[in-house]
Amino acid sequence: MPELPEVETVKETLKRELLGRVIKGVRIFYPNIIEFPDLETFQRELVDQEIVDLKRRGKWILFELEDYYLLSHLRMEGKYLFRAPEDEVGRHEHVAFLLDDGRELRYHDTRKFGRMHLLKKEELNLRRPLNELGLEPWDEKLTVTYLKEQFQNKKIPIKTALLDQSIIVGIGNIYDDEVLFMSHIRPLTPANSLTKRELQAIIDNTRIVLEKAIHAGGTTIRSYESSEGVHGLFQHELFVHGKETCPICGHDIVKIKVGGRGTYYCPKCQK
Repeated sequence: MPELPEVETVKETLKRELLGRVIKGVRIFYPNIIEFPDLETFQRELVDQEIVDLKRRGKWILFELEDYYLLSHLRMEGKYLFRAPEDEVGRHEHVAFLLDDGRELRYHDTRKFGRMHLLKKEELNLRRPLNELGLEPWDEKLTVTYLKEQFQNKKIPIKTALLDQSIIVGIGNIYDDEVLFMSHIRPLTPANSLTKRELQAIIDNTRIVLEKAIHAGGTTIRSYESSEGVHGLFQHELFVHGKETCPICGHDIVKIKVGGRGTYYCPKCQK
């Protein structure tokens, strides 16, 4: 599924095409994609709104408009495609935004798990979903002290704790495995048992892994792509996720389930 680097790639790709464009109409083919507000309000309020910027918060893409923020979460397989209005609407195209240059920006989602919110600017951080999110990986408030406090009552595996978006945003299953490998920590280690040194390693390696992945355009896993013609390359730099042999020591990679997630680690490097 798209994780923080993929979402960042999508955001930057769309930004080059959408800045200054005005939304002239909205067609909705699968209403469940729109989580807030009601469909009529969503369609009405978007008309004649200029797209002034694109931002990211966690795994949410934020389309900054003149009076609103349009929030979009890609979930498992969401993506954006440009089409002509007269083009046949594909079975997996669920929302279409008509732009002032004659193109349509269509939201495509095979699994239909993606969600959108339209919020007034002053409400952005006061209500769901953004008010439930934790710190960005590069936030200066992300310190050993912060993680120690967040994990102090958590006996759950560190693999699971790092997926909690209310603590640190943007770490998904793939990069979770990579961060723990680079930090020499086994995924089943209880979160509240980590030392200050291990917590600092998690902070440092989270930033390193995500920065490298963003630079490479994200990781293409199965059907993910940021937009037509844009593919991530970081999958070629993964150490353990989806691998059979450790590239460092040559030991067989172990695959287990942690919290229902396929999890990879090296029993020799991650003692």
